[in-house]
Amino acid sequence: MTLDLSSTNKFFYRLQDVRTWESFFISKSELCVSLKFPPNKFDVNAMILEKTGLCSQITFGRYVRQGRKLGLDPKLFIQDLQFNKVPVRVYQPKATSDGPRRGILFFHGGGWVFGSLDTYEKVCRYLSRESDSVVVSVQYRLAPEHKYPAAYEDCLNATLHFLQHLQHYGVDPARVTVCGDSAGGNLAAAVSQTLAGSSDLPRLRAQILIYPGLQALDFNLPSYQQNRGVPLLFRERAAFFALLYLNGDALHMKEVLEGSHIPPDMRLKYRKWVSPDNIPEEFKVRGVKPLRPTDFIAEVYETVKRFCEPNLCPLLAEDSVVHQLPESFILTCEYDVLRDDGLLYKKRLEDNGVPVTWYHLKDGFHGIISLYDYCGFSFPSGKRGLDSVVNFLKSL
Repeated sequence: MTLDLSSTNKFFYRLQDVRTWESFFISKSELCVSLKFPPNKFDVNAMILEKTGLCSQITFGRYVRQGRKLGLDPKLFIQDLQFNKVPVRVYQPKATSDGPRRGILFFHGGGWVFGSLDTYEKVCRYLSRESDSVVVSVQYRLAPEHKYPAAYEDCLNATLHFLQHLQHYGVDPARVTVCGDSAGGNLAAAVSQTLAGSSDLPRLRAQILIYPGLQALDFNLPSYQQNRGVPLLFRERAAFFALLYLNGDALHMKEVLEGSHIPPDMRLKYRKWVSPDNIPEEFKVRGVKPLRPTDFIAEVYETVKRFCEPNLCPLLAEDSVVHQLPESFILTCEYDVLRDDGLLYKKRLEDNGVPVTWYHLKDGFHGIISLYDYCGFSFPSGKRGLDSVVNFLKSL
């Protein structure tokens, strides 16, 4: 069944009335404020369970998002393995092939906190079937139990193992792609940068970044202002997840949201890459206002200074690295706080001569790809986005 939202634009514009949206999610409740957790109706339920000692908010969140392993697929061989001690799920088409197939390493989204092999089972099956590719879905360690760089290291180690054993899986060494959505897009970008220029392994053919989060310097870019109260990722939650991945807690979230965590000289250094000036004007017409700079707080910077590491925030990589990156596909959604991260990285890649295919869902929102065939429903724009990824893969 397809959920027809022909009036998606009007629907999400109504959500821009943040006061109404926040009221709907009980964001003024003392419970939300006292626990300093980005609020919504789902979170309130999780908080109640945590307060009663039944389970933690994170455990509850993982439970409702865990998905389920599906049965046999008539067109795919599917097996759970370990690559360099990292759990993976490998999808291989059953049909005979004239030669080696494409290989795709898929890193799931979920803010580095949620998500599993089962959560993205339908997405990975679809990618493997429709593009006739071998897909490796990677189950990296999750925050807050495992802080940065655990997730990055797991994705890198799984990728290295795959690149060293391509023949075993019938994969063409010249057609290996890293792919991920949201936090997974962040990890795909970081792995791609790490492998750029490597001479002892097959070179990546492409990177596919689906509404990726690529920086934590500025949570007040136009898209963060415009879509601050739009699901599935609120502005506050974007900062919350980044902090949880970095430090295992969300202390100083208020200061990070305000921009007090970056020294003036460093902000000036990165302004050439992280700035509203680099966002096309067409994306600034809806609900954007200039904000006054906030005072720098050195104590906060000391706790988050690793936000300036490219393995955590790939948008900050030097040009010497960016210009070596493979052909890229970037998908962005209009109603997504992370939209501008993708737009800024697109510009950086193009400025460094990297071919970029950009697909923008004008009626899309964050996480829409992960909702493909969710409980029998799909958003038309999400299906279009997923098919755009398949079409790009087929072109490689």
